[in-house]
Amino acid sequence: MEAEFREIDESGNWNAIYQEIKQQSSELPCKFAKLPENRIRNRYRDVSPFDHSRIHLQLGTNDYINASLISVEEAERSYILTQGPLPNTCGHFWEMVWEQKTRGVVMLNRVIEKGSVKCAQYWPPREEREAIFKDTNFKLTFVSEDVKSYYTVRQLELENLSTQETREILHFHYTTWPDFGVPESPASFLNFLFKVRESGCLNSDQGPVVVHCSAGIGRSGTFCLVDTCLLLMSLRKDPSSVQIKDVLLEMRRYRMGLIQTADQLRFSYLAVIEGAKCIMGDSSIQESWKELSNEEDPPPEFTPPPRPRPPKPPYNGPHSTPQFFPEHEVIQANNFQTHRTAPSEPQLRKRTVATVEASATASQNTEFETPTMPADEPGGADAPKPSDQVTAMTEAPPKPSRSPPEKRPEGQWSPLLASMCVCTALVLGAYICYRVCFH
Repeated sequence: MEAEFREIDESGNWNAIYQEIKQQSSELPCKFAKLPENRIRNRYRDVSPFDHSRIHLQLGTNDYINASLISVEEAERSYILTQGPLPNTCGHFWEMVWEQKTRGVVMLNRVIEKGSVKCAQYWPPREEREAIFKDTNFKLTFVSEDVKSYYTVRQLELENLSTQETREILHFHYTTWPDFGVPESPASFLNFLFKVRESGCLNSDQGPVVVHCSAGIGRSGTFCLVDTCLLLMSLRKDPSSVQIKDVLLEMRRYRMGLIQTADQLRFSYLAVIEGAKCIMGDSSIQESWKELSNEEDPPPEFTPPPRPRPPKPPYNGPHSTPQFFPEHEVIQANNFQTHRTAPSEPQLRKRTVATVEASATASQNTEFETPTMPADEPGGADAPKPSDQVTAMTEAPPKPSRSPPEKRPEGQWSPLLASMCVCTALVLGAYICYRVCFH
C-alpha cells in the first residue's frame, strides 16, 4: 500500500484514480427521494439515498429520511450515513437514532462554515439543557461535554415521550475538519477515530453508528472508509490484502458519492497506512497520535462571519467611481498628447488647479464639472500658491469640461452646416455628370 501511494503521489495521478472510481461506481434508483413530499427533506438535490439501502422510519406517518445503511459483512460493521439535519428533519433524525438503537452519533462538520449554514442545531446547547421535538414526540437533554482542541464529546439523554423510556447517546463532534478538505494530519484524525472506537459505539452488539457531515458523503465517507479498511486489516492479519479502491467501490453501492475529492481519497490512503502501524502491533503509535494532535490545547474561537462593509461615500476626486467617457480624462489626454513621457504627479495637480481657476474665471454663471483633488493629498485642500498658478498657465491649460457656447455674428453659418452644404453640392454635381456622360 505504501508503494502504491508513493507511485500515485510521484506521478500526480490522484485525480485520475478518483475519476476512475466515479466512473465505476454504481448508479442505482432513488425514486423515493424524488417524490414531491420528500424533496423538502433533502438538503442537496443531487445527494439522495438509494431505494434499496435507505433508512425507513417506522413510528410516524412519514417513513423517509435522507440516510443510508452501509453494511460491511466481513467486518461485521454497520454505519448510517446521513445528511446534516434540516430544521424540519431534526425530529426525524432522533426518531431514526431511537429506532435503530444507535448509541453514538459522529458529526464531522460545524453548524456554520464559511458563512453558510451546513447543519441545523439538532441538540440542545448547554444553556438551554433540553429540546423537545413535537413532531416525533422525543425529548433530548444535555448532560455533559468534554471539549478538546479539535473535537468535543457530548453526553446526551434521549427520551421517548410516548413510552417514557430513556437512553444515553454519545455525540462525537469533530470541529476542525474543513468542508471539501481534509484534517490537519492523519494523527489527529486517527486519534479521534480511536476515541469513537474505545467508546464501544462501533461494536456489533450496538445499533449502527450514525455518521454525518453536511451532505453525508464526503467527510462521512472518509471516516467510514478508513475505519473499515483498518478493521479488515486487523481481521485478516494481512494488511496487504486490503485494497482501498475496492472497499470504496463496495461502499458506494450503498450510498452515492462517498469521498468527494481526490484530496480526501489521498488522505484516506495516508490515514490507513498510518493506522496500519497500530494494527501491526506498534502500541506506542497511538500515544504519539494523541501528542501530535495537541488535543489538550484550548480550542480555537470560531467567530461569526464578518458583516458586509457599508458602502463608501462617493469620492469627488480624480479616482472617483468610473463613468462612461469621463470628460476630465479625455481633456488631459488631448492636452498632453504632444508629450511622449508622462508628466510627474505634482505637475498634474498644478495643471488641474489651474484648469479650475481658468474655467471659473471664464464663465461664472455656467455650470460644468471639474476634477478636484482629495483633501488628504498635498495641494488638494489648500489653495495653490501664485507661483504654481503661473507655472501651470504657461503650459497651455486644458479647457473646461463643458465650455460655454460661443456667440457668432448673425448671418454667419456654422462650420458643420457649411460642410454639409458643400458635400451635398459635390454629390449632386457628380450625379449630373454621370447622367450626361452615360445617358
